[in-house]
Amino acid sequence: MLLERSNKFIVIFTTGCVQSDKIVNGALNVSEVNLGQSYTATDHNNKNYLLPLTAMTTLFFLWGFITVLNDVLIPRLKDVFDLSYTEAMLIQFCFFGAYFIVSLPAGMLVRKIGYRKGVIAGLCIAAVGCCLFYPAALMHAYWLFLGALFILASGITVLQVSANPYVAALGPVETASSRLNLAQALNSLGTTIGPMVGAALFFGTAGALVDEAARADSVKIPYLLIAGALLTIAIVFAFLKLPELHQHHSDENSSEIEKPLINARHLVMGVLAIFCYVGAEVSIGSFLVNYFGETHIAGLEEHQAAKLISYYWGGAMVGRFVGAAVMRHVAPWKVLFFNSVMVISLLLVTINSSGSIAMYSVLAIGLFNSIMFPTIFTLSIEGLGAQTSKGSGWLCLAIVGGAIVPVLQGVIADAANIQISFLIPALCYVFILWFAFNVTKLKQVWEKS
Repeated sequence: MLLERSNKFIVIFTTGCVQSDKIVNGALNVSEVNLGQSYTATDHNNKNYLLPLTAMTTLFFLWGFITVLNDVLIPRLKDVFDLSYTEAMLIQFCFFGAYFIVSLPAGMLVRKIGYRKGVIAGLCIAAVGCCLFYPAALMHAYWLFLGALFILASGITVLQVSANPYVAALGPVETASSRLNLAQALNSLGTTIGPMVGAALFFGTAGALVDEAARADSVKIPYLLIAGALLTIAIVFAFLKLPELHQHHSDENSSEIEKPLINARHLVMGVLAIFCYVGAEVSIGSFLVNYFGETHIAGLEEHQAAKLISYYWGGAMVGRFVGAAVMRHVAPWKVLFFNSVMVISLLLVTINSSGSIAMYSVLAIGLFNSIMFPTIFTLSIEGLGAQTSKGSGWLCLAIVGGAIVPVLQGVIADAANIQISFLIPALCYVFILWFAFNVTKLKQVWEKS
């Protein structure tokens, strides 16, 4: 994630919300955790933290890898069950809907049982979801696949709520940002590698099979392997000696008279912008395999198209480094405005063209998506003072856009065609463009009220 030079990027974990880049790209990074609550470990002997930190950062890679597999799973199950686009997008609806429903209960669970046990619980819950892919394939039941995905996402939610503060606390406060940036880099690596591995596992041996049962079986082994990896890591964490994590409540600004957050229009519009961004990013990734299979676009087989998704998510990883350099010299709202213009332009190109131009223009969107989530988040919570934690919770719940927007695009794809359906994410980016242009004025109104 990108951190703007002049503003501290703060994520509050105690709301129980999931700090995620599309969720699909993992947890938000922080430059300083100093509002609401912060976390420290019992001792700061760095040599004792190498193994725990390695284990924790592995989790970031794993949930990025798992989340992006949905982009490859969607065309596979759409083919197996002969689904409409709307029905196929229920995969993302169940997955990201779990983040919305489970995030607050997950926060309460973690506060009750502790962060270490929360990590173990999250791993085990996610493993159960993966294991349910086996009976779902045997029973040839789409509804069971959806249930399995909901449980899997619920486990990842608990995992994120538990792991984020641990990574921040495993060492001196001064280096918390670098640790979280390292974790996020591995998360981005997971989202980049995931589609290539998914293409090989889902389509490598079963791609040419015409038997529905055989095609459904192609997802059993990959998710059983993931379940085994999750349970193995859970066992490691059960025996791993981790430092105790302590919460510190900040009383700073406690006497400040709180204005109703609903009057903070830059926050309210930021919630809608996060909804639109996560929804659009997830939706575009969800349609790529089927889009590249269209004869007038690329005419690719599923296993070929699935590998190209890595360029979409890989572009986001590269864009974070480029954006970090740019935002040292350019105001964040200007970078967000420019990137929104570029994404809208690329979507209009892909909607109105064909062949390699249409294909590469939509893949290039990932590069400009890269800085959007952290920039919107930061701009939205500026000036909230003691209410930053509450405002962060509102923004995190807006990640439910990843459940809603893909379904809306699916409806348009069924009613018209998949190419014109990209107007739905384009409209989302139009709102983000408006937000970028107006956020400074909206914040000034809040500060003067």
